Amino acid sequence: MRDPYEILGVQRNASAAAIKSAYRKLAKKHHPDSNKNDPKAAARFAELNAANEIIGDAAKRKQYDSGEIDAEGKPRFQGFPGGGGGPQGASGFENFSFRTGRGGAGGFAGAGAGGGFEDILNSMFAGAAAGAARGGRGRAQTFEFDGGGFGAPDLDLSVAMTVSLEEAVHGGEKRIRLPNGKELNVKIPAGLTSGQQIRLRGQGDTAPGFPPGDLRITVTVAPHRFFKVDGSDLRLDLPVTLDEAVLGGKVRVPTLNGAVELSIPKNTSSGRTFRLKGKGLPKGGGASGDLLVTTRIVLPDGHDAELEALMQKWRDNHPYNPRSDLG
Repeated sequence: MRDPYEILGVQRNASAAAIKSAYRKLAKKHHPDSNKNDPKAAARFAELNAANEIIGDAAKRKQYDSGEIDAEGKPRFQGFPGGGGGPQGASGFENFSFRTGRGGAGGFAGAGAGGGFEDILNSMFAGAAAGAARGGRGRAQTFEFDGGGFGAPDLDLSVAMTVSLEEAVHGGEKRIRLPNGKELNVKIPAGLTSGQQIRLRGQGDTAPGFPPGDLRITVTVAPHRFFKVDGSDLRLDLPVTLDEAVLGGKVRVPTLNGAVELSIPKNTSSGRTFRLKGKGLPKGGGASGDLLVTTRIVLPDGHDAELEALMQKWRDNHPYNPRSDLG
């Protein structure tokens, strides 16, 4: 991944407040819900989230700035301490011993009859260690290899997953196929939004002698057939008949938690919006957004001679111009 500072467009000495402000501005600009026609929006949004996870966190930022972790949050190999010449001997190594983080035939500790990786490393540095010990200044150092040392392969996998709006809100389970051919059932947590990531530790690729990588799943919420997402609110165009608009009545309105009844007042114009409290998306703290229902008067298909005659008589007796303010 690119430098998190570059991704968020801030200087390395930027304050925490400046980083937070830059992230919020870019996240709003590149959110997939605001860029539905851009297939790369989810990837950019995920990159912003990953960058903010590093330098938006004080502890991780300190580790990144000091070179302890890389741009993806993975530990960097720092090399051997004590390198170079000095009073302890030309090599500068101090009585090193090595042990691996994992045993067994698949790891570094599997020495076998001819000696293993651990024995090879100990023998490589035995001379330097002995020289340091003779100077009376030797100090035992133990390195623990946890599969991330010399040229560790990148075993992490990244995939995209599309979920329905109902799955994003209520959670669920979805089966996905990974690039390596493996199929996996993924538990979808409730309250997801487009661009968020699900990280499954140990579900990435594998290689002998190394711990398995992680699986990062970038989620995209599919457009709904009649709900439109507006932040934590939902919007719905509700078709109503001419008689319902004129005479009023109760109509059924779909929500993510089942249909409810909405009372339409008499003489309701097309385009009037009603607010159903708490029928939108979860927004944290147990609260939810609202469902904004906008009426759309729909006439019957085809020509209706009786309706046309009624409207002609009504127009002759009740003329009015709703566009008079337009000039």
